[in-house]
Amino acid sequence: MGNRQVLVRWYGEFWSVNDCGVDELKKTLVLIIGVVVVAVVCVAAVLLWPHPTDNQQTTSGGQTATQTTSVKQTTSGEQTTSHDQGNGGPVPLKPVIYLYPQQTLDVDVTLDFDGVVGTTYPPYGDGWHVTAQPDGTLINHTDGRTYSYLFWDGHGSGSYDLTTGFVVSRESVAQFLQDKLAYMGLSPREYNEFIVYWLPQMQASPYYLISFQGDAYTSMARLTITPQPDCIQRVFMVAQPLDAPIDLPPQVLQPFSRHGFSVVEWGGDLLTNR
Repeated sequence: MGNRQVLVRWYGEFWSVNDCGVDELKKTLVLIIGVVVVAVVCVAAVLLWPHPTDNQQTTSGGQTATQTTSVKQTTSGEQTTSHDQGNGGPVPLKPVIYLYPQQTLDVDVTLDFDGVVGTTYPPYGDGWHVTAQPDGTLINHTDGRTYSYLFWDGHGSGSYDLTTGFVVSRESVAQFLQDKLAYMGLSPREYNEFIVYWLPQMQASPYYLISFQGDAYTSMARLTITPQPDCIQRVFMVAQPLDAPIDLPPQVLQPFSRHGFSVVEWGGDLLTNR
């Protein structure tokens, strides 16, 4: 094509090149376009490729595995950790056990729980072995220290009975618990400790469905106490947050009268993020 020149405008400048320059320019443009296309494809692949969620991890085979953890109390008193997030089962929080013998008494307490026990205080070991005083003071045989009660929590299997209960506004929770817990036989010390623990956790919703569990809890968390107490009261509250009141048949509660060697337990579960 001789020495014919071609004017090419590139970013506002004119370049004068011969026919060979045109071929080189075409090759360069094709290369740039190819690089851009490859980059766009790579970015799209990264954005659209499925990613593991926060509680998942990808295995070497490319499969996604759920990461779960929970804490298990072994019979030796050591704790092993394994996660079990979001299984939807019961999560007993702060069941505490008070022992009131008529006179100083050595007491053994064992827990048979349908689930994984988490924290215990004092450490559970192969069971709790304590000397109990009539006022409820406990001397733990393992470490010789003084305790007010026996504490445990965990993640269980099973379900609750919420067919009856009470719908309580957030502003009325404290008064409701004072009245109902006293009616069920808890002392002022016991129901005040209950309320101090649970009231701060029941402020997020305008209403709560509150139901006290019977067999649904005691059949899941079985206690063996030696010597056998003369009377035992196990109070376990389940609270379900509500945005608005609902119709619910009222629960019939039973009063509790103490006599002889008395045992009182309270605990609960707040049904959030299940």
